[in-house]
Amino acid sequence: MKNVLASIAIGCALLVSATAFAAGDMSNMKMGSDTQQSDTKNSMSHGEIKKIDASAGKLTIKHGPLENLGMEGMTMVFKVKDPTMVSQVKVGDKIDFVAEEANGALTVTKLQKQ
Repeated sequence: MKNVLASIAIGCALLVSATAFAAGDMSNMKMGSDTQQSDTKNSMSHGEIKKIDASAGKLTIKHGPLENLGMEGMTMVFKVKDPTMVSQVKVGDKIDFVAEEANGALTVTKLQKQ
């Protein structure tokens, strides 16, 4: 009888620990609704124009984190969705912008001078 009770106790302990292990740390999982993801997607990032290539429709931007793309701050080249965006800014301008991945390229889809 002692062996049966010991086996049941060990089985219960293993079951509880396996369940806790399976639950694990879920802090990095995306649990938000589509609305929250949409808000993050449309949130503006901050940056500074470093170079303009009007003929190619590209801007080099030194930017902070791009939360919607999961990127840290850096300086990089972006295409622009609308070619008129390059005429709205000059080198040194501080901007707020939204960048998205479009056709395999990072593209500025919204742009506002600060």
